[in-house]
Amino acid sequence: MNDQTFMKLMRLLPKSALSSAVGMATRVPIPAPVHQAAMRAFARSYNVDMAEAEHPIEHYPTFAQFFTRSLKPGLRPIDPDEKAVVSPVDGRVSQVGYSEHGRCLQAKGIEYTVDELLGDSQAAKPFHGGAWTTIYLSPRDYHRIHAPLAGTITGYAYIPGEFWPVNPASVMNKQSLFCVNERLVTYLQTAAGQCAVVKVGATCVSRIKASYDDITTHTGQPGKVHQYQEGYKVEKGGELGRFEMGSTVILLFEAGRVKWESSLQPEAPLRLGQRIGVLP
Repeated sequence: MNDQTFMKLMRLLPKSALSSAVGMATRVPIPAPVHQAAMRAFARSYNVDMAEAEHPIEHYPTFAQFFTRSLKPGLRPIDPDEKAVVSPVDGRVSQVGYSEHGRCLQAKGIEYTVDELLGDSQAAKPFHGGAWTTIYLSPRDYHRIHAPLAGTITGYAYIPGEFWPVNPASVMNKQSLFCVNERLVTYLQTAAGQCAVVKVGATCVSRIKASYDDITTHTGQPGKVHQYQEGYKVEKGGELGRFEMGSTVILLFEAGRVKWESSLQPEAPLRLGQRIGVLP
């Protein structure tokens, strides 16, 4: 199937309803032999390294709990250098750069603005000209999202939207893909100033859940922006949330506050906690 045919099918597909149905199915307990056989088949198909999981596959009573599994303690060391910015996830770099005039690169010939991504031009202003990167999480990856720097969680924005796939065909053909899909943005105040961790939904990414508050997306709730009076302290590498299935995380930093490592290039594999940038 070529990309154009795929995109035509995606336009016709009821993506939100499908994602809801898949999400419900992943949360329903089913007989253990059937369930475990299905999880093992999934793990084989996507080359999931279950040796890294905190528990054996029999421990997880639903697919949702399997997808959001934790890692064995200490498996992902967090770079201790106070000036090091670390990867918030396991994944692969899609794009990376500095948002000149508030614009980011989605794919060759396709750009989007930070204002569109955050859904708020005032909230986006500090990030114009700043470092940004897009990281894709495949179905085989660890699905929890962590803080790239220590700091304070100052607020969040839940932005309902569509559920387009975030696979290469969609990224290369759907204008402003990350700005039309559902998003949960976590705002942090860090040694690099403000940081936004944008968690992007996708087809069959049934929900995004925050770890610091009772926030779960795709539950029929309207969009919401919230600022904390005191905020929540979080250490570098501290958990911020999780995807039920894989998707995309976009990091945004203020202008002049973070310099990317030269190794941070498109298609580069990443592991939670590894250094991806540095404070000046």
